[in-house]
Amino acid sequence: MRRFVRILLIIAIALLGVFIFAPPLVENKENVVLLKPPYHASQAARDLHKTLLIADLHADSLLWKRDLLQHGNRGEVDVPRLIEGNVALQAFTVVTKTPFGLNIERNDDKSDMITLLAIVSLWPPKTWFSLKERALYEAEKLQAFSEKSNSKFILIKNRTDLTEYLERRKHDPAITAGFLGMEGAHPLDGNIENLNDFYDAGFRMIAPVHFFDNEIGGSAHGIRKGGLTSLGREMIQMMEKKKMIVDLAHASPRLIDDAIAIAHRPLLVSHTGIKGTCNNQRNLSDSEVKAIAAGGGIIGIGYWDTAVCGDNPQSIARAIRYSVQIAGIEHVALGSDFDGAVTVPFDSSGMILLTEALMKDGFTAEEIRKIMGENAINFLLRNLP
Repeated sequence: MRRFVRILLIIAIALLGVFIFAPPLVENKENVVLLKPPYHASQAARDLHKTLLIADLHADSLLWKRDLLQHGNRGEVDVPRLIEGNVALQAFTVVTKTPFGLNIERNDDKSDMITLLAIVSLWPPKTWFSLKERALYEAEKLQAFSEKSNSKFILIKNRTDLTEYLERRKHDPAITAGFLGMEGAHPLDGNIENLNDFYDAGFRMIAPVHFFDNEIGGSAHGIRKGGLTSLGREMIQMMEKKKMIVDLAHASPRLIDDAIAIAHRPLLVSHTGIKGTCNNQRNLSDSEVKAIAAGGGIIGIGYWDTAVCGDNPQSIARAIRYSVQIAGIEHVALGSDFDGAVTVPFDSSGMILLTEALMKDGFTAEEIRKIMGENAINFLLRNLP
């Protein structure tokens, strides 16, 4: 009997160790910051940076087991670091499924790494095998952070929220805000009516696909890489009626073409690179960038190596320069992919390094204002409910 109790105790201690240590170990491995704070820049960059209204269109921070109201020593985004970096608005995009052996060329939907992460992170059991419940749980986490933030973090759901927040921030810059997006529409579970539940939960931006093909359409990294399905067309039409934003990140070229053909509202790419500076399957072609811009859309440039073929702020600035030449200054924004299992040059408190890199690349102060946030915020003011 004593031997049996000892075995149970060993098992319990081992499981406790998994639940305590596995989530931070995994995140430390996946979300790497090359340059650690504190961040230093020229006086000219500091003077300009503090006047900017900065917005970022993509971060996967809700996936990880962290209190985003606390200044973290791992990962890349939390509310204190956003405020330190003078970030006015951050998109928080939920991830619900990623396959094992993840790559940018070819993935199927037969496996899922998020199940294990959800279990060891002690997410509610209802999320373990339901993609819809995972998305709703991550949305609940962001809502809870907002409610517990003592008004330091504002959750944006419509134009009125955004307008009122921006007015308040003029007098109180030590606050920040966020809005909800979804990476891949597979949490719909093939049922278009679930879109109503996601809208009610606060989602305002949804990408049809992520790293694999689904019932909505083809991923650039999937097996078939097809266009929109009939359900996908129905989803975009319903999203437009509800004034939700369609995000074409990770979409196959055929899906991008299909979405542009049927869209009546501007489209967005939350986080990407451009083939013209970094030629791989993850990134957009010049023609895709031009077509999205021509419809009034915007392109969020990412910070990681696959997006910009580099690991420093200068590489990001180079991709932004090329994008501006192709799309026009009004259609380029930031899409970091912070906390998206990527290696980045700096965390969200280090945005000043990008301001300085853009200055060194020859952008004017007015151009930097647009790229660093005004374009994204104006897009949202036009297109949120």
